[in-house]
Amino acid sequence: MNWLMVIAGAIIGAPLRYLTDRAVQARHDTVFPWGTFSVNIAACAGLGFLTAAATATTVPTELQHLIGPGLCATLSTYSTFSFESLRLAEAGAKYFAAANALVSIVAGLGTAYLTTALATAVFG
Repeated sequence: MNWLMVIAGAIIGAPLRYLTDRAVQARHDTVFPWGTFSVNIAACAGLGFLTAAATATTVPTELQHLIGPGLCATLSTYSTFSFESLRLAEAGAKYFAAANALVSIVAGLGTAYLTTALATAVFG
């Protein structure tokens, strides 16, 4: 049953990642990959909240698999983040590449920390 929940989450997460990435990037006239940054931060928020909620209270295993490795794992994309950072550096936008790498890591960790703290406060 768990693998079915992962698949169900992935069916939602993968197209949501693509559509969100395209929608966000279309609204920004810059080489910085705002779309990928946005979906990665959203996935960090979801995983941080889910982790703390599952620790503080009873979250059904099926729901954990649906949201965690299903939805959030397919919503985020380390490979695209890496590829876009490399492309920026190769295109001569080294500051954007460095900013993408640094800001993505710091913001992702910060978001996971904050949403973990939020879920802990909510669920005690």
